Amino acid sequence: MTSVAIAQVKLGDKIGEDVLTPLGSVLLQKGKVVTPRELEILQAFIISSIVVDRPAGTKLNEEPAGASSQSAATAQGKAASSGLHDEYEKMIILLRRVWGGSVSGQGMPMMDIRTQLESLLQHVRSYNVLTFMPRHFDGQDYVYHNSITSALTSYLMAQWNNLPQREWMQVALAGLFHDIGNMKIDQDILAKPAALTASEKEEMQRHTLMGYQLLKNIVALNEGVKLAALQHHEKVDGSGYPLGIDATKIHPYAKIVAIADIFHAMTLNKTYRKAASPYLVLEQIQSDAFGKLDPGYVRTFIERVTQFHNGTVVRLSDERVGEIVFTDQNHPTRPWVSINGSIVNLTQNRSLHITEVVQT
Repeated sequence: MTSVAIAQVKLGDKIGEDVLTPLGSVLLQKGKVVTPRELEILQAFIISSIVVDRPAGTKLNEEPAGASSQSAATAQGKAASSGLHDEYEKMIILLRRVWGGSVSGQGMPMMDIRTQLESLLQHVRSYNVLTFMPRHFDGQDYVYHNSITSALTSYLMAQWNNLPQREWMQVALAGLFHDIGNMKIDQDILAKPAALTASEKEEMQRHTLMGYQLLKNIVALNEGVKLAALQHHEKVDGSGYPLGIDATKIHPYAKIVAIADIFHAMTLNKTYRKAASPYLVLEQIQSDAFGKLDPGYVRTFIERVTQFHNGTVVRLSDERVGEIVFTDQNHPTRPWVSINGSIVNLTQNRSLHITEVVQT
């Protein structure tokens, strides 16, 4: 490895040490292969030199080994993503069959559900919480999509929050089953675009109790999974439902699932409204950390889902399209966006926000 002036950095060079901003945030990670985008970022931050990992004897006019491997890496990434979507769609089909009719806890095919969930989780490395979108989406299947994405996200959150490995699958099952009680609620109420009446709201809120009743006798599920169905709408200040309990009585699984459920409920399309920007949803979740959601879980969630998104193409609220080039660890929902060679710092320009992820 050697320190190289930016003017001598070649496309395909592999970065040998993390490149830091003047404030100490990681700008580009060790191992990153240099593309025109990385060069633009380095120039925008006025980085004078970086450490690169080149094979011994490589000349400046030679193509580094990393350049020739990019296409292979891209192909592998596409194959992995396809596997994730294939197993995701199998999970949709299974939930339609199991939950689409009359739901009975006694008749729940837990072996089938767990086996398919395990197959899906084998591809979790390809799952990007912030940018994942199903290949095929029918608004009528919203509850299934919300359940599966919540399972994937809850599984990752269990790891990010250092829960014991033996609990990761149970947390994923908590995400998968958290809204099963909705299958016992009038579907016209769940799909109603207008504000619910008092009686309709009361009926809708019963899904937490119904879900717990459906799951309570399933021995393959631990108590945390069952309590997540019951408690995922409770708030840490005691203002939630159905019991109005506070943070001291809410199970950790329910606190995790609550965050996953809110994120996916707002970023998935519904029959009566379009999905919201994931970045705006993160800001909403961040504000809800005060009194509504567990602040520690929220902080970890936002830090992790925004950590590796340099290169994502996004649309801003003024309709311009650009590429995320840097995310400030102190303002993770407001990254720097490169648009036609100019950097828009959303931390400073509060009148703009990201409305859509165009390409990952």
